[in-house]
Amino acid sequence: MVGVTCREDRDANRLSAESLAAGDPVGWFERLYAEAGRGTAIVPWDRGAPNAMLVQWAAGVFGDGATAMVVGCGLGRDAEFVASLGFRTHAFDVSPTAIETARARHPDTAVRYEVADLLALPARWCRAFDLVVESHNVQSLPPELHATVSAAVASLVAPGGTLLVLAAAGDGTAKGPPWPLTHEEIEAFAVDDLTIVSADLVAIDVPRWRAVFER
Repeated sequence: MVGVTCREDRDANRLSAESLAAGDPVGWFERLYAEAGRGTAIVPWDRGAPNAMLVQWAAGVFGDGATAMVVGCGLGRDAEFVASLGFRTHAFDVSPTAIETARARHPDTAVRYEVADLLALPARWCRAFDLVVESHNVQSLPPELHATVSAAVASLVAPGGTLLVLAAAGDGTAKGPPWPLTHEEIEAFAVDDLTIVSADLVAIDVPRWRAVFER
């Protein structure tokens, strides 16, 4: 997840600009987490609680041992919350430092944290998870990659499974990062036999999508 409106975002903005200029749309995540670990940068989405929209959606949801995957898990707040619902939870991030930090912050975790790239997911994860949570990751990448990474996210959903997508809403004119998702880009998660159940606009700090898909 990437933000551009507050003072805490200056490190993310600096590193993402350098990475994008070098033609590397994902390399800045590791640099940001590594600098934060040394105390020389702030991760703007490192909050003390899971995403509020995820918590609201999950009211009455019980995992009962079903599998879940949290995409781009960062430091693990959302993954730990999903695990608390009773899901056998996996979570990945492209940043090795983020994964190391998540494990350190949650030493007794039941979550299986792994390093992986959304642009090159392990084949063993294809259609493997009953619940997939995608929160503000696609929008952190340039628009020309959105269709590719949305399809990658969708590929994780098992038959009969659910995909929850949380993202800032936009009209396609943002210079980014981030590049908030248009309605058409939300609908683009519905590939293969994944179908859209709902796509709601939720007004919080900015308009945000909460979309649900099922396979």
